[in-house]
Amino acid sequence: MPSPNEISISKLSRLIGTPNCPILIDVSIDADFNADPYLIPTATRHLFDNIAALVPTLQGKSVVVICQKGKKLSQGTAAILRGHGIAAEYLAGGNYAWRDAGELRIENAAIPRGPQGHSIWVTRHRPKIDRIACPWLIRRFIDPNAQFLFVSPSEVTGVAERFNATPFDIDNVHFSHRDDRCSFDAFCDDFNLHSPALDRLATIIRGADTNRHDLAPECAGLVAASLGLSRMYSNDHQQLDAGMTLYDSFYRWARDATGEKHDWPNAKNKV
Repeated sequence: MPSPNEISISKLSRLIGTPNCPILIDVSIDADFNADPYLIPTATRHLFDNIAALVPTLQGKSVVVICQKGKKLSQGTAAILRGHGIAAEYLAGGNYAWRDAGELRIENAAIPRGPQGHSIWVTRHRPKIDRIACPWLIRRFIDPNAQFLFVSPSEVTGVAERFNATPFDIDNVHFSHRDDRCSFDAFCDDFNLHSPALDRLATIIRGADTNRHDLAPECAGLVAASLGLSRMYSNDHQQLDAGMTLYDSFYRWARDATGEKHDWPNAKNKV
């Protein structure tokens, strides 16, 4: 019988990529982690014997604790957090069971975290499609605490150097357009974020961002919604916040609702 304090792989998998995803904390010891240095998407590492340091930041939030096998480290850490009034579960089977189930994983070394523990990214101001889609992907699957800087196009490189930020979606940087594919594709490829839903979403973003609406019928709708958001907000961060909801909805459609049709209920009765 499952423990009331454990979460299954299938349930956590359904939460990842959505705004309802709990905070994921990996407490694997260094020896175990170095033998398989991958993270479940959005997870961050923390010492199991110093977990009390996180209590003030975890109040009122849901937490899943992860170790390599879902045994003593994650179960003990989750119990400590519950003792502080935090809704904490542990992942059944841990990292190894997640890996063996073929779920998405992120190579830890690929995440460009700065001294504060989160990644910093910089791109051109006044985002439209790729420069909202990429931050959505980063926050939902790579680093939920990622910081984004929107600056003048001519200053992206200089800001990246001064603020230890990673540039994206400009010419001559790593995370940018590659041949006929857009920056969102580059992130998906380099972080190995490929699933039927993400691949479907990537096609829509690619078609919208490169004006190839023949790739998917949803491309034109994404362009319209994106341009509308850019007119609604003069503040790029407010636009990003609104855009997160837009891409949340597109992702859930791509994952759960592509086969669903909508029509007027009485349409079948029309002559």
